[in-house]
Amino acid sequence: MLRRHARAACTVLAAAGMVLAGLQAGSATAAPPSPGTAPAVQSAARALGAGEARPELLAAMGRDLGLTRAQAERRLVNEAEAGATAARLRDRLGGAFAGAWVEGAESGSLTVATTRAADLAAIRAAGATARLVRHDLAALERAKESLDRAADAEAPVRYVDVRANVLVVEETRAGAGARLAAETGVARELVRVVRSAEAPRPLYDLRGGDAYYMGGGGRCSVGFPVTRGTTQGFATAGHCGRAGQSTSGYNQVAQGTFQASVFPGNDMAWVAANSSWTATPYVKGAGGANVQVTGSVLQPVGASVCRSGSTTGWHCGTIQQHNTSVTYPEGTISGVTRTTVCAEPGDSGGSYISGSQAQGVTSGGSGNCSSGGTTFFQPLNPILSNYGLTLRTAGTDPGPGPGEPEPGGTWKAGTVYAAGATVTYGGSTYRCLQGHQAQAGWEPPNVPALWQRV
Repeated sequence: MLRRHARAACTVLAAAGMVLAGLQAGSATAAPPSPGTAPAVQSAARALGAGEARPELLAAMGRDLGLTRAQAERRLVNEAEAGATAARLRDRLGGAFAGAWVEGAESGSLTVATTRAADLAAIRAAGATARLVRHDLAALERAKESLDRAADAEAPVRYVDVRANVLVVEETRAGAGARLAAETGVARELVRVVRSAEAPRPLYDLRGGDAYYMGGGGRCSVGFPVTRGTTQGFATAGHCGRAGQSTSGYNQVAQGTFQASVFPGNDMAWVAANSSWTATPYVKGAGGANVQVTGSVLQPVGASVCRSGSTTGWHCGTIQQHNTSVTYPEGTISGVTRTTVCAEPGDSGGSYISGSQAQGVTSGGSGNCSSGGTTFFQPLNPILSNYGLTLRTAGTDPGPGPGEPEPGGTWKAGTVYAAGATVTYGGSTYRCLQGHQAQAGWEPPNVPALWQRV
């Protein structure tokens, strides 16, 4: 984020042979359906468009992550499949689940942690590495919530490190982390204190990553174009503006008005654009090229992610932790994702995307794009859900054709579903595995990466 008031194939799918064979259990692509039969289910990589990355995205991954183009292509496919496998295992393990992450230059290794030894065989059978740990994820997250309520700027960042099975507190003053744990009654064995000189702050300054200007001064970046009924607009960071504040576009032409904004607590907002502006399913990539957005499935820890912003353009890195809490000078925000992608003032509100899946909008961080740093994004799905917005996407299935009525049930395109939510469709019940906004072509029977029949 920036300071306030200043600121994309079949060949690829084939190439990922080893990981797809191991991680794709239960989600292989079926043969094309015969006329009149139900559509074939899709592998996670195919459903999420992981084999269709634009050259500009692959080039940026090469620059920032040290990958060849072939490695970048395989990485995106592997991450999509790993995310689906991790989601199915989380659903199976229940309260014993202790986190999941991908590793390796091509994200070719998925590890899933559990507190129950009886689960290890099932994890390995799914193609993942199994790790037995002491603390389940839910317990660590409850402890983090306790710290969040009492934290201040001397312990500005708190998150669960699933790789280490510990709750990390970053402190800027010696002893602050230990005092916080003692004051809240959180068991010291759950906490690892890390000294940090970083001081996260918001990054201020209709295509994702384009600049916009707030009435009264300041510049931010468009997150993701959206619609709400017939109204077009975009999601962005809440610290960029308040409800009623006007905006102008990258060209300084009158653009729209903030409709709602939350900051601190969360960092979310949306702007309704006037009739001169049209929401597109694109994020601004390297050299101004369009990068398509096809959905909003949040990717796992260790996955690659790229950011577009109006100050520093297109940069990539990896997801470090989800559900992080950060205390800025203006207050605490929770539920953000911590990344290694750099950002600078003016990039605030801009787009984070993994392959073609929208991840979130830039909130804040520390460092810069010369020396590097840490940044945080507000996940997009809560913004869509909170404000009743529909993400603009490209290349989606148009839905049933003439004479093909939608099967009955509670599933509905446009709804944002969180992991664990249940729906009915075609007479069956399904449980959501990965949070996303539903769209035509992602009906529960067809996308086992997202839905489990129960």
